[in-house]
Amino acid sequence: MLAFHTLDVFTETRFGGNPLAVVLDADGLNTRQMQTIAREFNLSETVFVLRPTRAEALCRLRIFTPDVELPFAGHPTVGTACLLAKLGLAPQGEDVRFVLEENVGPVPVRVQREAGRAPYAELTTAVLPQRGQEPWPSNAVIAAMLGLSEADIGEVATVSCGVPYLLVPLRTPELLAGIEMNVALWREHLHGRWAHHVYVTAQGYEGEIRARMFAPGSGVIEDPATGSAAVALAGRMALESTIENGTLRAVIHQGLEMGRPSVLHIEADRVGGAVSAVRVGGHSVAVLSGSLRV
Repeated sequence: MLAFHTLDVFTETRFGGNPLAVVLDADGLNTRQMQTIAREFNLSETVFVLRPTRAEALCRLRIFTPDVELPFAGHPTVGTACLLAKLGLAPQGEDVRFVLEENVGPVPVRVQREAGRAPYAELTTAVLPQRGQEPWPSNAVIAAMLGLSEADIGEVATVSCGVPYLLVPLRTPELLAGIEMNVALWREHLHGRWAHHVYVTAQGYEGEIRARMFAPGSGVIEDPATGSAAVALAGRMALESTIENGTLRAVIHQGLEMGRPSVLHIEADRVGGAVSAVRVGGHSVAVLSGSLRV
């Protein structure tokens, strides 16, 4: 029997945010078993916590969608960090830092706890943002894939901070509600490409960013809150910024169209005209605990 917990991540309200399953003490499971369990939970991601292989890490995380294993993901990292702190399996205190080992490398995290509020965790990406070199589909094709018109699409880019994304800005936030992902067109034009996850964003009227994310290639048609996409967007902001030294910040609202409102806080540092760090953070709420028979 293995203990598991579920959380709603990037929210302070149960049944909002992005659901996550975390299986503890999973060293006895093989990859096939982990993938099967992730498919059984059928959430966008399931995390398996194992003993670390790096001296600096508290533990090792393996992260699975219902279909594939990921090298890195944001809401599993944030949610697991909050859970480990809550269970007393991580350093204790109001503001603590530790490292989680993932397939992408060591991921530094910071957990802040305040009486009367859900814990808040922030991760710093293990890798700095990189742009994709592979050409992506035309705006006309991307618009058709999303059920929009070509005039609705801004300047597209591909960026990765561990997981590559096709970043698609829209002209207005109202357009987000009208998206209807055409999976057949996605399969024809994006399947097998370096950046096949699609992160669609728009600038909100209150200064926030609105977003939706689609990942058919990982068995996730739409995700309500996506930390790895958020850091890709933060990375793009930082790569395109002209500031010499300073921190860029933004708040992303995702999941509204799915009835699971989520709030993600992103930051990117520039030092000497270059990107030096990218972060994403948010709250997590515990939902249920149980035992898993394997």
